[in-house]
Amino acid sequence: MTAQVSERLIYGGKEIPLFSNPLSLYLKQTGISFVSPHTANWRGYVGTWEIIETAGVERLYLVQLSAHKTYEEIIGLSDVFPGYEKIFAHWFNGELRCPQGELLNYVHGGYASTYEYDLLMEFKQGVLVKRTARHNEPPPKKDEKDYPPFLRRGNA
Repeated sequence: MTAQVSERLIYGGKEIPLFSNPLSLYLKQTGISFVSPHTANWRGYVGTWEIIETAGVERLYLVQLSAHKTYEEIIGLSDVFPGYEKIFAHWFNGELRCPQGELLNYVHGGYASTYEYDLLMEFKQGVLVKRTARHNEPPPKKDEKDYPPFLRRGNA
């Protein structure tokens, strides 16, 4: 498996990486699908999201989309949602993970890499209900004995 290109989130006026796919449930419910342009983007699209506060409530919106209809043809937000400049993510219930700080451990798969911190945001029907930060520790260094015998040095 390959590490995946992240979605993007505009939050507090800054663009940060988003290691979650809030559009996936909507696409599944509607039957819309895209073509993977390469192994670092199996979902076939990259969305830019923004948390916008109105009347004291923070809501999640899809504000930009770059999606592969075919390998060569890229479509945008207005192609998937005609007549809209941004889409309120009313379908989204769950947690968004935004990695922060230095990379502590690279994992060549999905969004499994570890960074110093994770900004975690919980949503119910597209509305932000909880925000927390998690401090991550680097994984312990592996010792020779942690690997299977065929991967240990001197066992060719």
